[in-house]
Amino acid sequence: MALLDGFTVLDLASVGPAARASRILADYGMRVIKVAPVAAKGAKQVDPVFHAYGAGRGTEKIRVDLKSDGGRESIRRLASKVDVVIESYRPGVAERLGVGYEQVKIHNPGIVYCSTSGYGQDGPYAQWVGHDINYLAVGGFLACSGRDGDGLPAIPGATVADSAGGGMHAAIAIVSALLHRARTGEGAYLDVSITDGVLNLMSLYIDQYLATGEETKPKSAVLTGKYAWYGVYAAADGKHLAVGAIENHFFRNLCRLLDLEQFSDSQYDSARQDEMRRAFEERFRSRKRDEWVALLAGNDTCMAPVLDIAEVTVDQHLRTRGAFMRAHHPERGDFEQLSPVLAGGVRAQPLHEVRASGATDTDAVFQAAGFSADEIASLRAAGSVE
Repeated sequence: MALLDGFTVLDLASVGPAARASRILADYGMRVIKVAPVAAKGAKQVDPVFHAYGAGRGTEKIRVDLKSDGGRESIRRLASKVDVVIESYRPGVAERLGVGYEQVKIHNPGIVYCSTSGYGQDGPYAQWVGHDINYLAVGGFLACSGRDGDGLPAIPGATVADSAGGGMHAAIAIVSALLHRARTGEGAYLDVSITDGVLNLMSLYIDQYLATGEETKPKSAVLTGKYAWYGVYAAADGKHLAVGAIENHFFRNLCRLLDLEQFSDSQYDSARQDEMRRAFEERFRSRKRDEWVALLAGNDTCMAPVLDIAEVTVDQHLRTRGAFMRAHHPERGDFEQLSPVLAGGVRAQPLHEVRASGATDTDAVFQAAGFSADEIASLRAAGSVE
C-alpha cells in the first residue's frame, strides 16, 4: 500500500509549487483531484502531456468555473469531502472567489488548507508577481551563485525555488498538518511562501552571517568555489567533471590519482589555489571525461560526470534505481517519464495510462462526493462544470 493512501487533495492550482506539491503527494499515494478552469467557447483543450508536472500522474481532473455561483458552491461541497485543499492564487483571490480557508472551513472544520504564493500572504511584497528567478533573487540564492561570462549571477538550470523552495516545503507542511490533525482533530491553514523556502535552502549562509557578520559570495566559501578542489572542470572532449573533494583524505586521493601530489599538503592554502586550479585544469583537459570517471569516481575522490539531460535518461545507475517508468497516451503512444520518488524500496512501476487530451473525470469525482446525476447535469448545463 502507498504510504499516504486514504487521503484526498483538492488542487486548485495548475502550475508552480502547488502543482509540484500535489505531484509529490500523489506519488506517495494521496488521491489528487485537479481543478482546471472551464475552457472558453471554441478554445481547443490541450493537456501538457509531456510537461514535467502536467501529465497528471495519479490524479483526477475536473473543470469548474469558479466565477459562477454553481462552480463555487460545487468546490465548497467537494472540499467538505477531502482532507487537503491547495491553492496558489495571489493573496486574497481565493477569498474573493468564495473558496478561501474560512469559507471552506465552514463546511469542513478539519480541513488542511495550503496557500502557496511567491512571497507569502502578508508583508510588503505579498502582491508582487514573480517567477522562480525572482524568488531566488530575494532569498539570496542568486547572489551566492556562480557568475556567467558577463559577471552576472548565473541562471540556475532548474526551477529550484518552485520545486525545492515551494513544492517540497508545501508537501512537508501538509503532511505535518495531517499528523497534527490525527493527534488533535484540528485542521490547519498553511501559508507557504516560495521565498521563505528559498531562505531555508540558504540557511547555511544566512545563519553564518547573522552569527558572525561574515557574508558569503561567489568564490568566498568552500561551496561557492573558493578552492580549486570544489568546482567544475572541462575534459579533453569538451564534457565536464564536478569535483567536490572537501575531506582531506579524498583530496589527497584526488591529488595522487591526478599525479599532482605537490598539492597534497596545501588543500586550504589560499596562496596556492590559483596555481592548483591551473594544474587541475591542465590535467583534466588531457583525457576525455569518461576516462576520468573510470579512473577517479570509484576511488574516493568525490568526482562525478556532469551529465546532460539526454545522458541522464540513459545513465546506468539511474536506470538500475528505477528512475524512469513507461507511460501510454491514447493519441501519442508510449513514452517515458520520471518514476515516483517513493520510500520503502518501491521501484517497479506499472504502465502509467495518461488520459486523452481534454478528458476529465468530472462525473466520477462529483458522484463520489455525493452529487446526484441531476445535480451534475444541471451544473454542466449552466456551464459551471465540464
